[in-house]
Amino acid sequence: MTRVVYVNGRYRPYAQAFVHVEDRGFQFADSVYEVCDVKGGAIIDRDPHLARLARSLSELQMPMPMTMAALRLVLRETVRRNRVRNGLVYLQVSRGVAERDFAFPPPDTPATIVCLARSLPPDYAAARAERGIAVVTAPDIRWRRCDIKTVMLLPAVLAKREAALKGAKEAWLVNEAGFVTEGASSNAWIITEDGRVVTPGLSASILPGVTRATLIEAIAREGLILEERHFTPAEAAGAREAFITSATNTVMPVVSINGSAIGDGRPGPLTRQMRRIFHKTVAIKE
Repeated sequence: MTRVVYVNGRYRPYAQAFVHVEDRGFQFADSVYEVCDVKGGAIIDRDPHLARLARSLSELQMPMPMTMAALRLVLRETVRRNRVRNGLVYLQVSRGVAERDFAFPPPDTPATIVCLARSLPPDYAAARAERGIAVVTAPDIRWRRCDIKTVMLLPAVLAKREAALKGAKEAWLVNEAGFVTEGASSNAWIITEDGRVVTPGLSASILPGVTRATLIEAIAREGLILEERHFTPAEAAGAREAFITSATNTVMPVVSINGSAIGDGRPGPLTRQMRRIFHKTVAIKE
């Protein structure tokens, strides 16, 4: 469990970690965040996550709340104080506290910064990866700047709820043109019958996943064929294999979509290879 939370310059006991009721993250979702995987006490892909945080802040016209070096220290110290060897660390930055008004507050308004870390069983994702997960499709009702990692996650919450009610772990969001954009909390991938690895290309409708980018680098080194393009749920259902990527799932096999098995209904060999080469890549980076 989480023991200590960093809030605005202080490390507080979990039960005493509060933010103001007029924080703009609470009232307007005027806030961005990052989640990093922690393995063996190391924060996986830390710097790419912080770079994406900086981009999200910039897109929302929010200044960096402190230097990159200071943010690294906050992440590291939060992991240490919570004694996390395997788990996650979460960092959130909001535009700060101000009287409720849609207009931006004065530019010197201090940001609100929160960081927490918690342990997870070291094999929590590996055990699930051995079985694979089910996904269902849901309409993509999110706003048009999904490339910014904000805390405005209600559409994802609703999609996840629909998935859970149908016995699935993830929802793949489908846009008005009938294409899969991404998962509610992951990037979506398929592997075609001839072994091409396919994922939607980056756009304002897709979060530029850090795990996604790391895996693309690894795919290039392995000499596999990558296609960044749209695909439909029907193409996914007929694919040889499928998987999702995210910080906490890394590479997670998908074995069914809308109740229909993908391939033979078990994690496939290329997906298993994707998972191995990803972990090999991040081990080199860390």
